Amino acid sequence: MLKKSIIPVFILVMLGLLLVITVACKKKNPTGTSLQAGCEGKSMALFNSALSYGTMKDIDGNLYMTITIGSQTWMAENLRTTKYRDGTPIYTETGLTAWPALQTGACCTYNNTENCDSVATYGRLYNFYAVSDQRNLAPLGWHVPTGEDWLILASFLGVRDSIAFKLKECGTIHWHPSTILATNSSGFTALPGGLRNETGSFTGKGVAGTWWSADMLLDNNANAFFIFNSDTGLDPVADTKSNGHSVRCVRDI
Repeated sequence: MLKKSIIPVFILVMLGLLLVITVACKKKNPTGTSLQAGCEGKSMALFNSALSYGTMKDIDGNLYMTITIGSQTWMAENLRTTKYRDGTPIYTETGLTAWPALQTGACCTYNNTENCDSVATYGRLYNFYAVSDQRNLAPLGWHVPTGEDWLILASFLGVRDSIAFKLKECGTIHWHPSTILATNSSGFTALPGGLRNETGSFTGKGVAGTWWSADMLLDNNANAFFIFNSDTGLDPVADTKSNGHSVRCVRDI
């Protein structure tokens, strides 16, 4: 009887040791980045259950919902890849003063969070140098939308005073405060992921969704598109290339 009672205890002790060894053997990221590739979180975005979504994956293996709106098919979630299309890692910068000084491609998470669910929900923020890098930020078969792509989307959705309502996720879970008129009828499921500005600070989460366009403007600024909680349109904004914005990709035709 004594020997039988010892067996379960022995198994529990061995499992405990195995857990300790597994945790102890996890390698720290040598580059000091805030999140390693393969951070598998659960998105908390509220998609439109009345619509039919597709899916796609990036080079990291992250799975995204996609939605066809008019003649275009868009990612219905913000990009969160840590690699360019050719497999080269995208540099991650967490430093407040180092971020605005960069003149090469980089990404980060809002407030440098290491919460995988938050990254799965809001995606990562990229500077324009990453967007315009020849190694391609977008997965194969997709591209970072041009200003024309964004305007085609806006034109399909109709008059400016209702575009944001059709793009924004419904409810007040992520938009603070949200408008009761938001329907997400397009399925785009725009979230207010905020941005990283030219000082390296984070701002706007909960009240603004910002996405890069692939276009350079004549004044050497880049082009981004904004949705605010207090506005109804999808507005183009000339912005500094060092700023960090979300990215949505559109499928190649």
